[in-house]
Amino acid sequence: MLTRRCGEVKNGSVALPDPRPFRRAGVGCTHEKGWHMETGLGVLLAMLGGVMAGNCMVPLKYQRRWRWENTWIVFSLVALVLLPWILAFCRVRNLPAVYAKTQFGSFVIPFLYGAGWGIAQVLFGLAVVYIGMALSFAITIGLSAALGTLVPILLQHPKVLITGHGPVLLFGMVLMLVGVFVCSWAGRRREREQQGDAVGAAGRSYAVGVLLATAAGLLAPMLSYALAFGDSLIREALLFHTARADAPYAVWPIALAGGAVPNLLYAFWLIQRKKSWANFLPVWPEILLGAVMGALWMGSVAIYGSATTLLGVVGASIGWSIYQICIILTANVSGWIAGEWQGISRLSRLALWGGLIMLASATLAITYGNH
Repeated sequence: MLTRRCGEVKNGSVALPDPRPFRRAGVGCTHEKGWHMETGLGVLLAMLGGVMAGNCMVPLKYQRRWRWENTWIVFSLVALVLLPWILAFCRVRNLPAVYAKTQFGSFVIPFLYGAGWGIAQVLFGLAVVYIGMALSFAITIGLSAALGTLVPILLQHPKVLITGHGPVLLFGMVLMLVGVFVCSWAGRRREREQQGDAVGAAGRSYAVGVLLATAAGLLAPMLSYALAFGDSLIREALLFHTARADAPYAVWPIALAGGAVPNLLYAFWLIQRKKSWANFLPVWPEILLGAVMGALWMGSVAIYGSATTLLGVVGASIGWSIYQICIILTANVSGWIAGEWQGISRLSRLALWGGLIMLASATLAITYGNH
């Protein structure tokens, strides 16, 4: 039987990932063992990306003179503009030719999805002001994880859900949502126990906060959609002999440019409103904090993109689930290590660890369901 690896160029054409990543007669992907190895590597990369993203905001704790909006401008420029282009030129073979061969409409879709994700970031920040971090986290991440996983599958590969492992995949998604809710409930209890129920209640509108968090949750998965529906750029990169794991780098400069627009506009608006231009001086070492944040975040997104190409036909969906789960796990574990849960009731601590165990189990179920 003649075999060839997915993405290998033969006689001027490219063998794209097989939509049926199982055994297949004739010309197709290499044997099942190689496919399982790629799946395992994809899961590990998605987990690594989640760990990096879960820690990317840690430098904000060491901010002294700069305010949030000052650091956010540096973060946005590094993460959403500078690094995506540097990585694309380094990892995609003949990037200008790839873009020249791609139709204009193939740029518009990932750009608009990226802009939608950027708006979600701003809305989430506003929701935190109204209803606090825990509830905002529960609504936004819960919706984002569910929609970012299900929508690409339902629109592109609905038959995946009726395969033998489909029920396991769906169970993993349900377990993921329950784990997110439990972790957020534990976080809400922690806030109340540390600060008291009355803290921050005045001047906040619960209905507005929930609406903002819901809108953020609906828009946040658009970063996953940008990759899932930016397949024209990925295919063109493969035609120019770019490695399969590197092909998503062709999408990121376009999608994240869209995300940079609302993030930068909002940060500049805050600076103008608060008159915090003078905070930019002195530049050092505050600028380093924003640059480290940007490097961690863009590194996590780049690794997540590579993971999706190794996870098979529903890689963008499965990768998004694992990516989101690991972000939540990392953020909570890092908070525990930093002492954020000291002096908290036993019930709150048990709820946190119960939610984390659910998320870890969801990762295993989703990974198994992708086989």
